[in-house]
Amino acid sequence: MASPINWLIQVAAVTRFGLLGIPQRRGSVAAAVIGIAGVVAVLVGVLSIAVGFRRVMQASGDPGAAIVLRSGADSEMVSGLGQDEAKIIADAPGVVRDPDGPLASAELFVIINLPKRSTGTDVNVPFRGVGPAAFKARSNFRIVAGRNFEPGRNEVIVGAGAAREFAGLDLGGTVKIGRYDWPVVGVFTAGGGAAESEVWTDAPVIQDAYHRGRSYQSVYARLVSPSAFGPFKDALTTDPRLSVKAVRQTDFYAEQSIMITTIIMTLGILIAALMAVGAVFGALNTMYSSVSARTREIATLRALGFGRGAVVASVMLESVALALLGGTGGAALAYAIFNGFKTTTVNWQSFSQVTFAFAVTPPLLILGVVLATAIGIAGGLLPAVRAARQPIATALREL
Repeated sequence: MASPINWLIQVAAVTRFGLLGIPQRRGSVAAAVIGIAGVVAVLVGVLSIAVGFRRVMQASGDPGAAIVLRSGADSEMVSGLGQDEAKIIADAPGVVRDPDGPLASAELFVIINLPKRSTGTDVNVPFRGVGPAAFKARSNFRIVAGRNFEPGRNEVIVGAGAAREFAGLDLGGTVKIGRYDWPVVGVFTAGGGAAESEVWTDAPVIQDAYHRGRSYQSVYARLVSPSAFGPFKDALTTDPRLSVKAVRQTDFYAEQSIMITTIIMTLGILIAALMAVGAVFGALNTMYSSVSARTREIATLRALGFGRGAVVASVMLESVALALLGGTGGAALAYAIFNGFKTTTVNWQSFSQVTFAFAVTPPLLILGVVLATAIGIAGGLLPAVRAARQPIATALREL
């Protein structure tokens, strides 16, 4: 039995012969490498959509803030609160108060149709009416261009993502919403969160424009600390005058992202799995060609004392090396094409558009390379076993 050092020397020698023969098999090798690169690029690219969307929703949440909805509602679209209820919520224990009053914003959420800049197709865009405390209740809110709207006037401010993706939201322009024209007076950011996909105005203005009386759909409240959420929630849910539920903003937006990310990840894995089957067959063809072209060479080495294990290991190493070449190429391609690519998608909980950027993260790149390695192992195993089992005498007689 060969010593470990001798065995490694044998593996290196057989692997070297195999790699030197790649130019003679460049067609099949290129097909296998490109196929694996395609699988990795598609997997990483599709999953980067889910990661980017989840990142936006995570940025929307604040552990020191809460959102209050009608009991049983799972989104603002199906919630409803009266003016008296909104006041009770604002006066609940745990809400931050400053000289202007509690930092709790009673808000309205409606859907409007605006064309996308890229396609001209009308899509659903969130139009939010907010209270005076909205800008302090959200710690990451910033006006980055223009000014804030004036209360009581038909003026709007737009999120940076909405201004980029939807036509008619240029600063200084006017957007027609319903029967009215609304001047765009400012652009804001919200820490990269979902609010950057929205159009905002004064809540009483939306109430009048949409004949909503003095009703609201949610209350956003800033709490004195994350630990204050428990007493805040208990005070509201035990108050007989209310029928509401309180949710941490982090939990609310995490739940909002579940459906779309699950759909995207399922489709991405399914597509990649189907493509991976083809890539495995490509790797099998390449490695069978390699073994067939080296039949006499392998038999000669076996006759000189090279062990079967060294032959198996060398063929597997060659297969994995080619797979890693394709995998790293595919990962690099996915990063170059998809990372930071800005687009919109539908949030199925609110049936409105959310602007976000694809996020090709290190874990996704590692996942792609791991998948490529698995394809290389699957594609090299059978050819490696065949190479090790072929009879020496028969192989030496082959031309």
